[in-house]
Amino acid sequence: MKLLSSLLRSFIKRGQMRVIDVAGAVHEFGSGEDGPTVTIRLHDKALYRSLFLNPELAAGEAYMDGTLTMEEGSTCYDFMFLFSINRAPLGANPVQGMLRKGWKLFRRHQQKNNVERAKSQARHHYDLSTDLYRLFLDEGLNYSCAYYSNPDDSLETAQAAKLTHLVAKLDLKPDMEVLEIGGGWGSLAIRMAEAGARVTSLNVSPEQVKIAEERVRAAGLEDRVTFVLKDYREFEGQFDRIVSVGMMEHVGIGHLDAYFGQIRGCLTQNGYAVVHSIGRMTPPGTTGPFIRKHIFPGGYVPALSEVFASTERLGLWVCDAEILRLHYYYTIRDWRRRFEDNRAAAADLYDETFCRMWEFYLCAVELGFLHGSNMVFQLLLSKERDAVPVVRDFIVDNERDLNGEG
Repeated sequence: MKLLSSLLRSFIKRGQMRVIDVAGAVHEFGSGEDGPTVTIRLHDKALYRSLFLNPELAAGEAYMDGTLTMEEGSTCYDFMFLFSINRAPLGANPVQGMLRKGWKLFRRHQQKNNVERAKSQARHHYDLSTDLYRLFLDEGLNYSCAYYSNPDDSLETAQAAKLTHLVAKLDLKPDMEVLEIGGGWGSLAIRMAEAGARVTSLNVSPEQVKIAEERVRAAGLEDRVTFVLKDYREFEGQFDRIVSVGMMEHVGIGHLDAYFGQIRGCLTQNGYAVVHSIGRMTPPGTTGPFIRKHIFPGGYVPALSEVFASTERLGLWVCDAEILRLHYYYTIRDWRRRFEDNRAAAADLYDETFCRMWEFYLCAVELGFLHGSNMVFQLLLSKERDAVPVVRDFIVDNERDLNGEG
């Protein structure tokens, strides 16, 4: 415990962590002020070393396999909350600082997202049973940041508002051709088709496309929506509008130019694109080891400096940029609570190890938006300076019309 104790002593500055070791001895770190008190038990001596060397990965995997358990009423959320409010001191630790430098050196290698590898990595997450996602998403199966007018909005209300906000930004006219890059389970395609567009939706997940096609048929819109099971780099065409929601996070550091280049190549001369993605307000970094290994292999949340450097290289106008700061925190908060309420059903679909992995994932990303550097941005991109209306009032006007308030 000596090495691990030295790390925790330097790390826990707010709140308190109580660690019960394999022999049953209790070790306390932190004063307990300005944060929660969390008690954990370690059941394997090997954790003393692995937690010291790579706490983010080792803690998640130990929680998954049951060699790290929460004690005395502490929860995974409490544990992750304590971790998140002490993140800065952890990064200042010399060993952890070296580890992060090593991650940065290899980050391009970790994200070699050629077409086939990108498909495989996306399916790792999105080809899970749709019944799992139904346990915690809204009825429309929207698996991206919602749009909260108020933190207490229901998840359904906020997700419907997000779709309306995106369609308003697209400024659709009857029979416009729209390319959707990363179509999910079809909610946005349906909303755009209802607004009069003809939609071609790209997706690499057969499971998602199957459900999305069923939903489009049920809505009577099969003549307006076509799903294509292809990576964005495999597709060609010309479109009045392009929309991409929650997809750019899967592109990877070395592929931003290919992604924005494809958007540029598929736009008509006077068309424009709406891109919605998670970003970071800090300089370029890396994907955390637990998320990279178990949840989103190949995924990366880009810094705005990386995004704008790519659009600059490709000669794209950034006609509008909106930063959604706490909206994804509220969204994942609601997902996590629903998952907790339906945990038994999730265990029936998979097993307890999977449930602990998913719980750890949801807690980590929720708190990343509350205490970390993550946010969501929405960009309007075009080849021509005036492809987008020069006054952004059109967005609010369109939202009012779509909501029947015009």
